[in-house]
Formats: sequence, structure tokens, C-alpha cells
Amino acid sequence: MARIVVALSGGVDSAVSAALLLDAGHRVEALFMSNWNEDDDGYCTSAADYQDARRVCEELAIPLHRASFAPEYRERVFAHFLAELEAGRTPNPDVLCNSEVKFGVGLDYARRLGAERYATGHYARIGDGGRLLRGADRGKDQSYFLHALGAEQIASCEFPVGGLQKREVRAIARERGLPVSEKGDSTGICFIGERPFGEFVGRWLPGRPGPIEAEDGTVVGRHRGLERYTLGQRSGLGVGGLAGRGDAPWFVARKDLARNALVVVQGAGHPALHCIAISAASPHWIRGAPPAAEFACTAKVRYRQPDVACRVSAVAGGAEVRFDEPLRGAAPGQYIVFYAGEECLGGAAIMALHPLEDSCRTASRPAASSRPAAASTSISRSKRSAKETSGASPTR
Repeated sequence: MARIVVALSGGVDSAVSAALLLDAGHRVEALFMSNWNEDDDGYCTSAADYQDARRVCEELAIPLHRASFAPEYRERVFAHFLAELEAGRTPNPDVLCNSEVKFGVGLDYARRLGAERYATGHYARIGDGGRLLRGADRGKDQSYFLHALGAEQIASCEFPVGGLQKREVRAIARERGLPVSEKGDSTGICFIGERPFGEFVGRWLPGRPGPIEAEDGTVVGRHRGLERYTLGQRSGLGVGGLAGRGDAPWFVARKDLARNALVVVQGAGHPALHCIAISAASPHWIRGAPPAAEFACTAKVRYRQPDVACRVSAVAGGAEVRFDEPLRGAAPGQYIVFYAGEECLGGAAIMALHPLEDSCRTASRPAASSRPAAASTSISRSKRSAKETSGASPTR
């Protein structure tokens, strides 16, 4: 049987993964990764998670290793997060965290420990030749966040809970007496935790207040920095109760970086909130290349959204995607992830949205450069600037 190192997060999924591998007769060890060390206000749960991981290892009688990849995380994930916000986009750091840290330096570390295989508690499955397949529990499937892995990385891994439903994982944890059997799932961006998004971002980026405008240019409010908002956002705008505007809720339609203006529209069905096509950059194909220069598949533009049918044209350094039906919820900086049935093909960074009709074209085209921001933004400079700027941050 193989010597397997399990990335143990302190949660129930990775704990059950370790238990299942033990039951299968493997030699199992655990690795706890500390990837964030900037907490000074009680939001980070890393210390508590480590204690949970330690108790799980005691129950399973397996060794526990601990390693800090905070420097790598700051340079490869967090710097990119800040740079994308400054460029007016909405980043998803969990994708880079997986490809660069958990399955990058984390996998390398496990191999140095002597691991023949590497396991995590992700809800995904592995097919022949390093194919990435959806998890059996569609409500928990995490293939979206793993789409930037390569076939070689995937082929060297195990996802023991990928073929199970979450309720089955909980039941196994209870049967085994694991101390995390009732622990809740972690949600949101790991380094932000449960704090308001704007509050956290305000610690690192100074934020430049500016006008919130309706489509006709009328100023209907004030924003506290464009980086605190994302396309389609409804809450936290502070817009409402305007004479002659009706009661329909307001949503962010675009960011005008040149004028530092946030443009909003009313009603969830407004065409400016929907697109029929997108342009994406820096595609990653798990098997090294797209299925064809042009192909039909399904895609997700956000983790929780259902698949939508589309047609993909692979172009130099990018992809052009046209949807069969209008789509809401896409935002530059997020990822579009492609599927062929159960298989995840890969994904790309969304850079531009193409609207339903010409009248909305301006409202959907990003003012920033169409290239992804480089991951070399100076974090220390951003944090210093933020400290020099006073003022409260809005909630997201």
C-alpha cells in the first residue's frame, strides 16, 4: 500500500479522507498548512483549525506535520488578489491558492516527506490520465476551484470523499468518533473570514471615494472605493428611496475607472446585468490543450451557478465564449470553467463581457486593461497607503 500524506485542514472532509485511506490499508500521515499570518483581530481560525487537526490525528493515531507557506501565499495569491482589485476586477483567490499553494508548494513538501500520493478533502474525482471529474455531490462539487491544476498534479492525488455525499461524510465522521464530525463548513475567502469584505480591503488598499451614477449620469450616491464593489452587487450600495426612481433595487452595472464612478441600474432583469458572450484570458487546459479550436460544452462563471451551454473559440492567449442563453453573474476577474459532461476541461479568467444589446455595450465593457494583473503588486506599499487614509469601509 502507498504512503499518503493528507492535507489536513481541521475540517470534517479532510479528516474523513484520512480515515478512509487508513481503512484502505495505506500508510497515512497528515500535513497542516499555515498560509496566512496577518490576523490581529480574531477573524483567522488557523490556530483553532490546527488544534482540531491535532485532535483528529490523535484519534486516528497518525503523524501530523505542520508547515507555513505564508510567504508563497502572499507573493503568489494575495498580491494577485490586490492587483486585480486595483484593476477594477473581482478576483477569486481560491483558484490560485489551490494551484500555487495546496497543490504547488504543499504537494512538493509532501513529496519531500516521502509521500507517494497526496490527498485532500476536496469534493472532486479523478479519471484516467489525470482527468478531473465533478464530485458526486453536485451541491459540494469543487472542481471549479481545481480547474487550474495540471493532469500530472491530479494524477498524483487522491480525493477520498469525492465519490460521497456530504451527509455520508458526516455519518462516517460520527461512526469513527472524529472530534470534527459536527464542525461547520468554512465559507468565503479564507484570509477574510467572517469580517465584512470592505473592512478587510480597506486595510490594504486606500480607496478613493467617488460618485455612484445612474445610467443617465445622475449622481445617486457615493462609493468608498471601486475595489470594494463587484458587478451585479446589490447590498451595501446605500442607494434607495430616490424621488421618481421607483422601489426596484439597484445593482452595480460597471466601474468607470477613468472617472472613478460606479454605474448602477435598477431591477435584476436589467439587460446591463446580463451578457451573451465573454472574452477570457490566460486559459488553462487540464490536458494541455483545448478539445478543438472551436467546440461546444457547458460552463460555470461562478461556483454556485448551474452549468450553461456555450460555444468556445480558442484564440491566441485567450478564449471567446458565446452562451446559448443570456447569462447573469459574470464579472471580470472571476473564472469561467468549462465542462464536457462530468469532466472539467479547464478554465480562463473573464476579462470582458459582451452585452445583450448595443445600448448596454458601454455598461458592460471594462475600463481597465484586458490583461490579467501581474502578481507583483507591492503589498507593503498598498498596506501603507491604506493606513494613511482614514474612513470607514462599507460592507459588501
